[in-house]
Amino acid sequence: MQRRPTARARPSRTAGSSSLRLVVGLGNPGKGYAGHRHNIGFMALQAIAEAHGVGPFRAKFQGEIADGRIREHRVLALKPLTYMNESGRSIAAAMAFYKIEPADVVVLHDELDLAAGKLRVKRGGGHSGHNGLRSIHAHIGTDYLRVRFGIGHPGDKDQVTGHVLNDFAKADKVWLDPMMTAVADAFPLLLDGDDGAFMNRVALAVAPMKPKADEDKGKETGAGETGSDGGGDGL
Repeated sequence: MQRRPTARARPSRTAGSSSLRLVVGLGNPGKGYAGHRHNIGFMALQAIAEAHGVGPFRAKFQGEIADGRIREHRVLALKPLTYMNESGRSIAAAMAFYKIEPADVVVLHDELDLAAGKLRVKRGGGHSGHNGLRSIHAHIGTDYLRVRFGIGHPGDKDQVTGHVLNDFAKADKVWLDPMMTAVADAFPLLLDGDDGAFMNRVALAVAPMKPKADEDKGKETGAGETGSDGGGDGL
C-alpha cells in the first residue's frame, strides 16, 4: 500500500474545510474612532457579517462576538473592545473558550506599507510596529492569517499617528466602499483557502487612488515588514 507524502506546511486552509474559524476585525471602540483609518478592520468585519447573516453581536471576551455560517464554514466574528494595543487579550480568551488554533484565526487590519485601496493576504511575519498585531503576537504567536488593508503612508513618520487616528478622506470613498463590498462578497474564497482568487476579486472591484512615490514602501508584495504605526496608546 503506497503511502501519501505528508505536507510540511499549510499556507492556508484547504478548500472545503469546515473547521470553526475566528475572524477578527481590529479597531478602537467608541463613536469617536468609528471612521478612522485604524478601524478599517472593524468596518470590514461588519460588512462581512452583514453580507452573510452572521450575528447578532453580543458582549463577550472583552469584545463583541457573533456566530454564523458562511457557506459551509462555521464562523465566529470578533471585535476586540480593549483598544487596539490590547487586542490579543480578547482574541486569546475567545480562542481558549472555543479551543481554536492560531491557524484558524483570520485578522483584518490596516496596513501603512500598502497604498490606499490595496489588499494583501499573508500568514506569519513581524508586526511592523502595529500595536494591535504586537499584542496578538504576544498572546497567540504569529501563525494566523492576515488580511492587510492598505491605508497608505503619510510620508513622514511624525505624521503617522495623526494619519491612522483620523477619518478617511471623502476622496477615499472612491475605493473604500467598493472594497468593503468586494471583501464581503469574496470572503468565502478566503475561507476555502483560495487567497489568490480572493485578492483578485477584490482588486477587480476596487479603483484605488494612485499612491505617492513614497507611499508604498513595501512595494505591494505582501512582505511589508518595514513600517511603523508610531506606537502610542490606541495604535
